[in-house]
Amino acid sequence: MRRRRLRQNGNRHARRFKAVNDNKQVAILAPTTVLAFQHFETFKQRFAAFPVKIEMISRFRSAKQQKEILQKVEAGKIDILIGTHRLLSKDIKFPDLGLLIVDEEQRFGVRHKERLKQMRKEVDVLTMSATPIPRTLHMSLVGMRDMSVIETPPKDRIAIQTVVASWDEKLIQSSLEQELGRGGRYISCTIAWKVFGKSRRSCRS
Repeated sequence: MRRRRLRQNGNRHARRFKAVNDNKQVAILAPTTVLAFQHFETFKQRFAAFPVKIEMISRFRSAKQQKEILQKVEAGKIDILIGTHRLLSKDIKFPDLGLLIVDEEQRFGVRHKERLKQMRKEVDVLTMSATPIPRTLHMSLVGMRDMSVIETPPKDRIAIQTVVASWDEKLIQSSLEQELGRGGRYISCTIAWKVFGKSRRSCRS
C-alpha cells in the first residue's frame, strides 16, 4: 500500500508532464499569491531540464507583464500557467488546455466553482486539498470522484510531537528554548482571559 501511494504522489507530476508532452497546456490554480509563487518556483526547478515554458500570473506581475503573458498563452507559447483567481478570468484564452489543477479547492467560492464547472466540460481536472469540503469528500467516498491519498510527508519534514501535561514552568522553558534555538516560533493559547497574564509572564521570564 505504501509503494502504491508513493507512486500516486509521483503521478501528479507525471500527469502534468504528460499533458505538456502531448502538446496540451496546463493551468494551475492556487487560492493565494504566495502559494502560486511557491508553485511557480517549484515547477521551474523540476522542469529546468526540459523545454517547458512556465509562467505565473498574479499581482506580482505588472499590468504590462500580464498583458504579455496573456498574449503568449493565447498564442500557445506557454505550456504551464500558474496563478490565482485571475486564471478564471474570461480574457485568458487557452487554445489547447488539457489539464486544470486546483490546489486547496475548499478555499474557492461559489462563483469560482461555477466557472470551474464550465471548464470541466472541456478539460481534465485534478483537485487537491488537505481539508476537503464535505460534499467533495462524500463524492469521493461513494465513487463519484476518484480520490488518492498522500501519506508520505515532504522531505525533511519533522513529525509533530504532542504532549499533554500539567502546568510546569520548567517544561515550558525547556520547550521554548529548544524551539527558539532552532530558529522556530511558538504560540501560547489559554482557555480563559484571566490565565493569559500568567502565561505571558511565564513565557517572558
